[in-house]
Amino acid sequence: HLGILFSIFAMSSPLILALIMSTQTTSEVYQVTNLGVGSQGLANYDIVLTDYNFATYLWNSFVMSIIIVVGKVGLSLLAALALVYYDLPFERGVFMFILLTLLLPVPVRIVPLFQLMADLGWTNTMLALTGPYIASATAVFLFRQHFMSIPSSLVETAKLDGVGPLKFLFGVLIPMSKGMIAGVCVITYIYSWNQFLWPLVAVTDKSSQVVQVGIRYIQGSAQAGLTQWGLIMAGAVIALLPPLVVLIALHRPLLRTFAIQQK
Repeated sequence: HLGILFSIFAMSSPLILALIMSTQTTSEVYQVTNLGVGSQGLANYDIVLTDYNFATYLWNSFVMSIIIVVGKVGLSLLAALALVYYDLPFERGVFMFILLTLLLPVPVRIVPLFQLMADLGWTNTMLALTGPYIASATAVFLFRQHFMSIPSSLVETAKLDGVGPLKFLFGVLIPMSKGMIAGVCVITYIYSWNQFLWPLVAVTDKSSQVVQVGIRYIQGSAQAGLTQWGLIMAGAVIALLPPLVVLIALHRPLLRTFAIQQK
């Protein structure tokens, strides 16, 4: 038990330090021995939200994450439905090709993607932020494996009853896959919320930026040559709250999803 408690403390210590530093002034942060609550209290949080337009960044990240979650889950469900329940030519080859796209994440494709967004006129728009993340080989893989575990008798019964593919998807597969869908939604939401490099490249208008880049803006506004770590930590704590709430609310489906993935 002592080992477990020490491990928990070690893993949570960065968050504890961030909380403490978010209440301190710049001079207090640079005092290494000062590990107590700072004199700023909640003032840093108010400065971040008002003076640095952080509320707008939070809203942009929320909208971006929701669009990516809905688009990715919807497209992946349709792709998994086709791979499992349709007689596609070269079905296994198509599935392997989908998995091979994992070798080309967005940072690897960042130059041609940016050129594509510029050609389409999507720069500085929500389409540029969300478009490259809609398709997901991981989500397709998870849904495919889950659909393959559903008894084939249900499929035969649906065929005899004349149930179409979309009605079968919404009436049978989705109700039987609520835990898996919730787990994928949590993973996708946190992944989308933490995006930094692509929004930094694709969006140049500050009013359209996301929260992770907003933290970088705070870091760039040094005062008297000193980085304002108190404000940065306040912004980081605020940025942490939405995915933390989602993770706490849906942690059980997430754990089941990881268990299925390991199997």
